[in-house]
Order: sequence, then structure tokens, then C-alpha cells
Amino acid sequence: MPPATNDYYQANAKLFFDQTVAVNLSELYQCFIANLPPLARILDAGCGSGRDSKHFLDAGYKVTAFDASSCLAQLASEYIGRSVKVQSFSEIEYLSEFDGIWACASLLHVPMIEMPEAFLRLRRALVKDGILYASFKYGMGEHDRNGRMFTDMNEVVLSDLIDRVGGFSEIQTWVTGDQRAGREDELWLNTLLRLEEGS
Repeated sequence: MPPATNDYYQANAKLFFDQTVAVNLSELYQCFIANLPPLARILDAGCGSGRDSKHFLDAGYKVTAFDASSCLAQLASEYIGRSVKVQSFSEIEYLSEFDGIWACASLLHVPMIEMPEAFLRLRRALVKDGILYASFKYGMGEHDRNGRMFTDMNEVVLSDLIDRVGGFSEIQTWVTGDQRAGREDELWLNTLLRLEEGS
């Protein structure tokens, strides 16, 4: 995450928490969970408010969560009742530890030049047949939005990235509207990927 983007979350952590913690992502959860084994180990990569970690924990899954913002990690930790690690995607060192990785609206803050390395680190963190979910604002290129840097994706850009990284097969890629009130016209690109055998 670029320093200015992290600064934004440090300064606006409580506001961001309040705006996102109650957003209903039940349909996305179902798509993800349907591809996981019972009692799966999940990495919530860039957990933000901890909303998704709490859902997975309440459903009986084993969850590890991290966020690059120490202020958000603290709020998320208080919300889910367990420790949230402070780290960025470039610091991920897990090896074959997770059945599923949930990267909801988090990889979108990784600059495009660093995106292949971030995907490689996530790939290494998955077990055989592991599942990666990721979501991005729909579009192309890098954009500054009110002090935060976003790397937008469409189907073509994402497909090219997956091909460059290798090791993943695409289960499904689809577009949804924003679930926050008043922002339904903002589009998101969602993708579910499976780690290929031998990767």
C-alpha cells in the first residue's frame, strides 16, 4: 500500500470502520465458502473493519487476519476479539497454510507493478486446491481517489495478470454493484481462483 493511502486509513480508520462494518456481502461469502472444505483455514488479507473475518469465525472457520493500517487492525481486533497482524501484501511469508484467501477490496491498493509479486505470495500461502477470492473497482489503470491510490481491473487486465503469475485456474469472474447505500452504480470486479496442482 502506498504511504499516502496508508496515511488516509490511519487518519480515517474509525470513519472507514463505521461505513463498512455492516455492509452485507452474503452472496459473495456463499460463492467463496461453496469452494472450501469444512473447517477451512482462511486468510483475510487486508481485513479492514474485520467484518468478513467475523462472519467466517461465526460460521466456524479458522481465520487469520491482517491489515496494513495499524489503526484499522486495532479496530478489527477489538471487533472480532482476536489479534489482527499489521502487515502489507509484500510482507506475506505464509507457505501452504490456508484453504482459502479472502482479499476483498484490498489488493486494489497494490500498485500494478507490485501486483504479480502480491499474487505470487498469496499463491504460496495456499494449500493444494486452495481458493483465492479478490475484488477490485471495475476499470483500468491506477487512480487517486481522495488521497487513496486504486489499481482498477477489468476482465482483460485481470486475465493477463493471472496468466503472468501462473498457477491459478479461474473458477468464476463476475461484476457486481457496490453494496453501500447510494453507491449501487459503482461496479466491482470479483474473481474466484483455484490453485492448480503442482503450483
